[in-house]
This record gives sequence, structure tokens and C-alpha cells, in this order.
Amino acid sequence: MTAALPRQAAPEEPRHPAENPGHKARRRALTLLIIVLLIGVPAGYLVISANQSRNSGKDKEAKYSATGLTPGWPSKVQRRLYQVDVPHPADSIAYYETNNWKTSRLYVQFRTNDAGLDAFLQTMGTRREQLKKGDIAIGARDQKVSGWRFTGTGPWWGLTHAQKNPAPTQDVVVNMSDPNYPMVYVVSRTVP
Repeated sequence: MTAALPRQAAPEEPRHPAENPGHKARRRALTLLIIVLLIGVPAGYLVISANQSRNSGKDKEAKYSATGLTPGWPSKVQRRLYQVDVPHPADSIAYYETNNWKTSRLYVQFRTNDAGLDAFLQTMGTRREQLKKGDIAIGARDQKVSGWRFTGTGPWWGLTHAQKNPAPTQDVVVNMSDPNYPMVYVVSRTVP
């Protein structure tokens, strides 16, 4: 016969004291705070990010759906690419860019002072002496696209600064009706 083994008593589980109501409320509040932080903060970030993205898209849509001159400065990239360095001081600034598979054009207008006109022409690689009186260098097609009409009071001066591709070619017309503040119109075109 086998001897019966004595029964071992099960180890007693340590008893936790009953949780008091104040501690229970703090624990639940901490749990709720953690859930809010883990879910609410990323959700809020996503909502803000989505709104910013949507607004950015609307701004870009408005910019690229423009069908005429837009008041303001062309971007630095546009000014560098088309080699149209608007001088300081300048006002009445507006621009418009068109692109297609054959030719890209930047239309820019601004009013400046005598020194500004000289500086603009110099950065283009030309001089004031190269402007020809009565020369409307901007063609009818570009006038139609930009909405410019060179029929008002003048005198009108113009030049074409032709460069070898891929450098842009600029057509410039200057209204000297106020010789101290000439109005400058530029069409810079490049072949991609």
C-alpha cells in the first residue's frame, strides 16, 4: 500500500485592502486623462493638419487658375528662372505666368524710379540707351494674354533682349509719360 501523503495547504493569497472611494476616483480620472491624451491629441492634430492642407490647396488652385495679371511680386524662383529682377523701389507690381509644352512666359509690370529702371535694365544685361522710342516690343498675342494696351499717353520705349536657349528672351516696353516714375512691362519667355 501506498502511504497517503498529507495534504498541503494552499498558499494564502495576500489580501489587498479594499480601495477607498477617493483613490478609486483618482485612478479613474488618471485613466481617462491618458485615454484623452492618447486619442484626442492625435485626432486634434489630424483635424488641424487636414484644414491647413485643404486651405493650401485652395490657395494653389486660385494661383494656378488665374487668367490674368495677379497683383503682387512673382516668386523668387520665377524671377530667377525668367531673369526678371524687379527693382527696389517698385509699386503697381503684377505678374502672370503661362506654361505649355512649347514655351513658358512670365508677364510682369511695375512702376519704379529712374535709378530703378537703370538697375532693372542692367540686371538684364542691357542699358537705357538700347531702348528705342516708339518700339512696342511686346507683340499682339502677349498684349491680348496680359490685357496690356500700349495706346495711352507716352512716349513708349522698348527693346527685345534676345538670348540663346535655355536663357530667356525678354521683351520690354517702358511708358515714360512720367519720366521720374516710368511704368515697365516685361514678357520673359523661355523654351523648356
